[in-house]
Amino acid sequence: CTGIMIPSIDAYLINSMGMRPDIYRLPVTEMGCVAGVSGLIYAQQFLTANPGKKAAVVAIEAPTATFQLEDYSMANMVSAAIFGDGCACVLLSSHDDDNGPVMKAHEMYHFPDATHMMGFDLVNSGLQMVLDKAVPETIASHFPAIIHPFLEKQGLSIENIDHLIFHPGGKKIVQTVEELFAGLGKDINDTKEVLRLYGNMSSATVLFVLERFMTQNLQTGERGLMLSFGPGFTAQRILLEW
Repeated sequence: CTGIMIPSIDAYLINSMGMRPDIYRLPVTEMGCVAGVSGLIYAQQFLTANPGKKAAVVAIEAPTATFQLEDYSMANMVSAAIFGDGCACVLLSSHDDDNGPVMKAHEMYHFPDATHMMGFDLVNSGLQMVLDKAVPETIASHFPAIIHPFLEKQGLSIENIDHLIFHPGGKKIVQTVEELFAGLGKDINDTKEVLRLYGNMSSATVLFVLERFMTQNLQTGERGLMLSFGPGFTAQRILLEW
């Protein structure tokens, strides 16, 4: 969401990596911070419809390219402090015998009439950040509806979740969600560490958090909940099982 390329970057990757000519391409833009999770959802749906295939979800963001030098608004100052550049790739397979966690379920949750809360305005000097200060409070008000019904559909509760793979939108959002999860007996320490090390890299960030769990020696049957928020306004989540 932090720039526009035509042809999109996947065309260049296919050429530089010598991939097969019958590869499927699906460039997805404008979903912002939530796109790391939504990309995994779209890839899983593709693999379900096309057994035997594999998919690569690539998230590339350059938020620093959106910095507005002459914009002294609080939204621009906060975004300059929070955001950083980053990219990540996740490989998915439809083979049950491959290593890695299984995506057991996924859902999207749309906040009604909240398109004004986050995004970009296209101005003469580029992409100007839109960041409503009410985002943390809005997330908190919808939080129970985002978490509990999704898990209940899988016959689970938050107590059955071992790991939280949460996108760190920014300090206030992290603090808000941390307080909500703390009340449920859970922590988001890996999320906070990724934000400390790299900042918010938009769609790529939650995949950095996922990597921290992929490199741990997790036990069979352990579950993880991926969760991201982004423009729309929207929340998207995935239930993982190792």
